[in-house]
Amino acid sequence: MNKFVLDIENMVCPRCVLAVENLCQELNIDFEKVELGKIYLIENTEISAEKQEKLKQELQKIGLRLIESDKKSLINSIKTAIINQIHYSEKPLNINFSEYLSQKLYHEYSYLSRLFSTSENMTIEKYIVLQKIEKAKELLSLKKYRINEIASFLYYKNTSHFSTQFKQVTGKTPSYYQKNISEKRKTIDALQ
Repeated sequence: MNKFVLDIENMVCPRCVLAVENLCQELNIDFEKVELGKIYLIENTEISAEKQEKLKQELQKIGLRLIESDKKSLINSIKTAIINQIHYSEKPLNINFSEYLSQKLYHEYSYLSRLFSTSENMTIEKYIVLQKIEKAKELLSLKKYRINEIASFLYYKNTSHFSTQFKQVTGKTPSYYQKNISEKRKTIDALQ
């Protein structure tokens, strides 16, 4: 674990970034930047054990957690990379996740996959599907995209494959969901 980077679990949106930035400022922690899942400290910045404990407590109050193990940090980086690609990219999801994760995290995909499956009790592929379906629910709720456009944007082979996967996860077809949006969507960090 890099001593100038603090890994934070459950950071999934820009509001989380702002909340963590505010916490760092309140606790007088010198940081360079905060992004999903990470606080980048200014080089040579030391955080006292007391200040780190206070940060842990304050993060827990807002549903976040300071990660202290290298393996947990790597799993968090996998999740953050997937969330960034699916939820925050403006481009269609034309990506090979195994190559992307290997290159981004500097580990063989087989290692990442085993580590993730062991820790999270699901495969990376299943996690990706859950994130894609949640993004599809968001796009369907806007009611401005056709189902085939959403399927294409999320890089499904075809609309039928998308519809089948959507129904497997939600129990509803995309068209039914779009017409009857009443269920409360899960938060991104709660997808399991």
